Amino acid sequence: MKAYIEERAVEVANFIIKSNATVRETAKKFGISKSTVHKDVTERLVKINPKLAVEARRVLEMNKSERHIRGGLATKEKYLTLTPPKPMGKFC
Repeated sequence: MKAYIEERAVEVANFIIKSNATVRETAKKFGISKSTVHKDVTERLVKINPKLAVEARRVLEMNKSERHIRGGLATKEKYLTLTPPKPMGKFC
């Protein structure tokens, strides 16, 4: 494995652990795809630093188990900020 890939995998894992970041946030921060973040944490990092891989995986699993809650809160926030529609006819 190339050195820059190993360095990136360690940096990605440290970022995830320190900030409790999601895969999407991590991918955006490092300018890589979500698939690459997954591969770095689940496959590459296990070979480089197994202890760090376990910690990063734990954070990702926690985020995965909470994503339905975050999605619901985002939808709720969206509909709270919308203005009510105006009546359309003389009977409304």
